[in-house]
Amino acid sequence: MKRKKLFYYSALVLVCGIVALYLIFNNSSSTIRKELSDFSIKDTASITKIFLSDMNKNSVKVVKQEVGKWIVNDKYEARNDNITTIFKTLLWIEVREPVPNKHLEQVNARLSAIATKVEIYQTVYFINIFNYIRLFPYEKLTKVFYVGDATPDQMGTYMLMDKSSKPFITYLPGFRGFLTTRFSPRENDWRIPRIFNAKLSEIKSVTVEFPENPVYSFTINNNNDRTFDLYALAPVKEKINDFDTLKVLDYMASFENVNFEALINNLSKKDSIIKSRPFHIVTIELFNGQKQSIRTFHKWPVEEDEADLTVANPYDRDRLYALINDGRDFVLIQFYVFDRILRPLPYFTEKKMP
Repeated sequence: MKRKKLFYYSALVLVCGIVALYLIFNNSSSTIRKELSDFSIKDTASITKIFLSDMNKNSVKVVKQEVGKWIVNDKYEARNDNITTIFKTLLWIEVREPVPNKHLEQVNARLSAIATKVEIYQTVYFINIFNYIRLFPYEKLTKVFYVGDATPDQMGTYMLMDKSSKPFITYLPGFRGFLTTRFSPRENDWRIPRIFNAKLSEIKSVTVEFPENPVYSFTINNNNDRTFDLYALAPVKEKINDFDTLKVLDYMASFENVNFEALINNLSKKDSIIKSRPFHIVTIELFNGQKQSIRTFHKWPVEEDEADLTVANPYDRDRLYALINDGRDFVLIQFYVFDRILRPLPYFTEKKMP
């Protein structure tokens, strides 16, 4: 019995000793700063949040919501290509050389004026024994550095670790160019240009209004059993019994991955446009109670396209303006993408277009 107790006590002391030695080694080694030049992150899978900000009050918070899905500023889904790019950059970035002493003052002044601050948060563990035994995970700010502009040869990027006055020139092996744009602190550079992304099974109803031609307006209700109800909205609301069910089914499946072309919130004539009569109003309601709506507006063509205009249709034939996200965003959309959504009522019936 005494031998068993002695064995257990010895094993416990041994384990505690290993843990203590590891923690001591970890803490002591962390005080060696590698000359504050380590900008890379080897375990990018552990990254939970990235925060980017600049001196012009631009800021982006990109948070991991689930595997493969990141959210920008708690509002928009992040572009997967941006996430992939910044992760590859953090994984493979290397230091080419320290900034020469004769350029230190100039580079530090430039960094102070235009640099983007990068904060990286990762999942770490209170107990981590050689990455084999990892216990008690928590989120921690693990790395902070500043990203400046390009070197004169455009092949390197000035970077500075937090709490250091020694900047370095960094690069990505095999990549010709600089890395500044990969750390953009502008929200619009990170968000997916999405308007609708709803599956057929999620959509309760779709209403499309044509203020210029009300007789084209309609509502489709999804009965969630592969059957639908179609209603004309003008001159009075009326149920339509004779319609092409395949066309309706195809139409209701058209609201996945519907994107805008460009965000143009700063367009000078935006206010006057959104005060005009909309061309279309499209509203979808989901079974979970959420509603999404878009208002489209005619767009005048650019000068080089005016030769293609007719008296009957003096507007741009390729694009429309649109107001989305409860009026927060003004965007440019393409007929090529939206023609399948902007169908008029007669498209689903045997009636000819008036």
